[in-house]
This record gives sequence, structure tokens and C-alpha cells, in this order.
Amino acid sequence: MIRVLIADDQPLVRRGLALILAPDPAFEVVGEAEDGARAVALAHELRPDVVVMDIRMPVLDGVRATAELARTLPASRVLALSTFDMDEYVVAALRAGAYGFLPKDVSPEELIAAVHTVHTGEAAVAPRLLTRLISAYVRAPARPRPVTAAPAGTAAPAGLTPRELEIWQLLAAGFDNAEIAADLDISISTVKNHITGIFTKLGVRDRAQAVIAAYESGLVAAGHGSG
Repeated sequence: MIRVLIADDQPLVRRGLALILAPDPAFEVVGEAEDGARAVALAHELRPDVVVMDIRMPVLDGVRATAELARTLPASRVLALSTFDMDEYVVAALRAGAYGFLPKDVSPEELIAAVHTVHTGEAAVAPRLLTRLISAYVRAPARPRPVTAAPAGTAAPAGLTPRELEIWQLLAAGFDNAEIAADLDISISTVKNHITGIFTKLGVRDRAQAVIAAYESGLVAAGHGSG
């Protein structure tokens, strides 16, 4: 059974989320918190597997509460929720250590699936948000030329090999594992092994954080999107 703590400053939202999760025998809603500080305190007391965390809350906002839990109670994985799915909220939550980010208008089925995904330690970012994150923060050619060194004026993260730099660039451009394998003429299993190494060396947990890291490192050029 997955133990879930719900944190939201609106009682009706907390109750609604609980009513979605509680009937499923896979979940046990162990507590509810009305602000970020209370969420952190209850998480330490109740040790939930997943914390469903609203981003905008009083006393301590969801981003800072997520960062505190990632630092002090990493076994309680955070799934961030927000009415506002602006890119800066997504980036801030993922940087703080959230395992996922969903807008509050997702279906009950999507919420349930995301809690399951986060519980396994995988990333759960709404597809429209991840796609927009890539398009808003990264502008790269459709088939970026493989790189063998860090771009001019930037420093490669310590320990990344030329092949890992190539794969990181393609990953940041939005390519999936099969597309990367085809582009570099290597097997998908080799791509997966390289991506595991890239995540470890960059200190990131998933593709969303790797995209942000590529943007911030200068590996790919920043863009502002079309709108």
C-alpha cells in the first residue's frame, strides 16, 4: 500500500484529492496539511511514501517545502500540483527535488497513475508540460550535430565523455531513446546505459532535470518559444 500525504491550502481541494485516492486499495491517505510547513512536519511524523504537494501555499510554499523534504526525508517523494502550470513553477519544483509535476486539471486516472509512477522513483511530468519545457527552454536543430567537446565558452561537466555529451544534447533536443540510437547508430540498450551514466554524473534524476541542466550549462542554445 502506498501511503500518501496531501498538502493544499484549500480544504475542498484536499478533500477532493483524498476522495480520488482513498477508494483505491493501493493507497492509504495518511494525512492532510494546509501549508508547506505543516506538510514537512507531518511528513516527518507519518513518513508517507508520496506527498502530493500544492505549489502555492501560505507559511512555506510548496517549492521550499519540497526542497526541505528532498534534503531531510528523501524517501517521501513529492508530486507537485498547481493550478498555474507556468514553466517557472515546473522548473522550480523539479529543481527543488519533486519527482513529478501535474496541473490540477488532470483526470483522476492521470493523478492515480502519477502517484504510482512517483512511488517507483520515476519522473511523472504531464506530457504537455515536458513538451513545452523543452520548446520554451531549448532551441536546437532538428538533427543537432553531435558534439565531441563542450560548446565554446562552456565547461563540460566533470567526467562526461564525448559520447555522453552527444547523447545529452540529443536528449535535450527532445529525442527519445530509439531516435538517439538511430541517430548515432548504436543500440537502444547502449543509449540507456549512457543515459544512466549521464544522470549520475550530472546529479540529475530524470530527463526533465537533464533538459534543464543542458539549458543552464549552455550545451544547447536558449530560446524563448514562438509566443
